[in-house]
Amino acid sequence: MATTPYKADRETADELTGLGGLVHLRETIAGWRKEWRASARPCPINAMLVSLGRIDTVNVAFGETAGDLALVEVARRMRHFAGDELESDTWLATRLVGGNFLLIARAEMSVDRWQWLAEALADALAAPIANPTGESSLRLWPRISLMKWGESDDVDIMLDRLSEVSARLRMSSGRRIAWSDGAMDSVARTHIELEADLLAAIDREEIEILFQPQFSLADDRIVGAEALARWQHSIVGEIGADMLFQIAERADHVAQLSRHVAERALEKARDWPADLQLSINITPSDLAADNFASDFTLMAKRSGFPLSRITLEITEHVLVAETERVDRMLQRLKQLGVSIALDDFGAGFCNFHYLKVLPIDSLKLDRSMLAGVIENGRDRAVFRAIIGMAKALDLKVLVEGVETEEQRAFIAAEGCSYYQGFLRAAAVQKSQFAELVAHQ
Repeated sequence: MATTPYKADRETADELTGLGGLVHLRETIAGWRKEWRASARPCPINAMLVSLGRIDTVNVAFGETAGDLALVEVARRMRHFAGDELESDTWLATRLVGGNFLLIARAEMSVDRWQWLAEALADALAAPIANPTGESSLRLWPRISLMKWGESDDVDIMLDRLSEVSARLRMSSGRRIAWSDGAMDSVARTHIELEADLLAAIDREEIEILFQPQFSLADDRIVGAEALARWQHSIVGEIGADMLFQIAERADHVAQLSRHVAERALEKARDWPADLQLSINITPSDLAADNFASDFTLMAKRSGFPLSRITLEITEHVLVAETERVDRMLQRLKQLGVSIALDDFGAGFCNFHYLKVLPIDSLKLDRSMLAGVIENGRDRAVFRAIIGMAKALDLKVLVEGVETEEQRAFIAAEGCSYYQGFLRAAAVQKSQFAELVAHQ
């Protein structure tokens, strides 16, 4: 079972982003080391300091409100990234001051993997951020300093070492990743090498398909699962779905990877009980193909899995291009019996126009929507407003990232239909999913 990050309480959380602050960082590391004391080995702590270039420029050019929203988006991306790529480890993301964030993980991890994770996070944070003013998108330039915790280190020493590296990076031309001890001077695996590795992995069927169980809030029974891709790379370790597709996008093989994942998921789900639904993510490349609906139909028929039990999940970035074209494609799929879900709703800046014009059946609320709903009245108000809108549009709501019984009780009381999250189960292999279904 994956471990969840240590959470900041109201006193130690950063007011703007909801991440932990310096006090929470000290408390967390002290707790980790105390828990680890029984082991003969030093507590394995990996740290990366993310320093955002251009945040001051954003504040000057677009105003402090835009700068604050950019920092909130960075915090959200960091949480998503860590949740996906460090799901088997214990981790903590904190905001230190200004545009400086710290990500630490308690895990036995090679320098190659921590280096690659830094590269992948830098790519994720450098992607355009929607500008709430409606002007051009915002772009930040992340520089990341890395280190592994030594036996003689403490929090202050760690921050000093990382800050020194960050200062050197600011003075360098073009470099964005560096180690405090010079452990690595180059990328653990270049983008080109990873792209070639991925194509070989697809050919050898090394991309693993896991299933994230989805539960009914009415009776806590499993109603289906979301298919998720994982890649166990021989050098950098496990690569989650988001980074996997990012690598595929650079290699211009998103459609090939998406089809491969869908085919394997349908094959693995072929023998599921007839009342279970399979959710599959689709990409912009899928919807850009004129024959996607017919090809997907043939794929499902070959697998023997009924179209009426398939939910295709689309995220907002899938929709930003040609709304009319996407609408026509989704209408064709719905006529074939497929359900459509809008995934990661509530993350970033949502365009509610899509809910009016596209044939959406359900919303999947992003896990960030749960952050603070138990403690904070404003967060509860936002959550309830979205649920009210969904009810008015006759959309079912599935909530992602449910980790506590308190959260589950809250979303049940608010009228949500389904949920998924570590409270009941992490993403599991086919055989484990079958066991969960058999024993419910």
